[in-house]
Amino acid sequence: MLDHKKRCAWLTQNPLMIKYHDDEWGVPLYDDKKLFEFLLLDCFQAGLSWEIVLNKRANFKEAFSNFDYKKIAKYTNKDTKRLLADAGIIRNRLKIAATIINAQMFIQVQKEFGSFSEYIWQFVNNKPKINKFKKLSDIPATSLESDALSKDLKKRGFKFVGSTTIYAFMQAAGLVNDHTIDCYRYKTLNK
Repeated sequence: MLDHKKRCAWLTQNPLMIKYHDDEWGVPLYDDKKLFEFLLLDCFQAGLSWEIVLNKRANFKEAFSNFDYKKIAKYTNKDTKRLLADAGIIRNRLKIAATIINAQMFIQVQKEFGSFSEYIWQFVNNKPKINKFKKLSDIPATSLESDALSKDLKKRGFKFVGSTTIYAFMQAAGLVNDHTIDCYRYKTLNK
């Protein structure tokens, strides 16, 4: 980190992690395609480190049709076999199956609400929740909002969407700002 900016303590020296932190994490997202990408990646991250997923992000993009949920929703057993043979991604049969189901459910939510974005943002009253955490250990793994969103997603048929996974998704998609208050991104995202 040659620029000497103060950043969140969870960061490693991995340039991909730094770029992700600086450019994406916590930035409010409203684009359905990007929201699906983040949901897919967070589901695969369950039980693993984010750095593992981020290092494989380009491979996921290629393997999963450029994160096109409309194409993924139509995946067949042949696609599942292809993905299970792809060493560039996390080869977990349950997570692959969940991604296909989630793409199908994602489209159903769009039909009901007009967009997935409209649906998820209602869980934070349509504006980012700005937290004021001083240190990494203050940041929770779940919240009342992630509990509610997780419960509703499960009711709709989504898979691998426990509250911890959904809270990570909400952080990534900017529904909550969990940059610590000493991180330079905390202020830039609260303008």
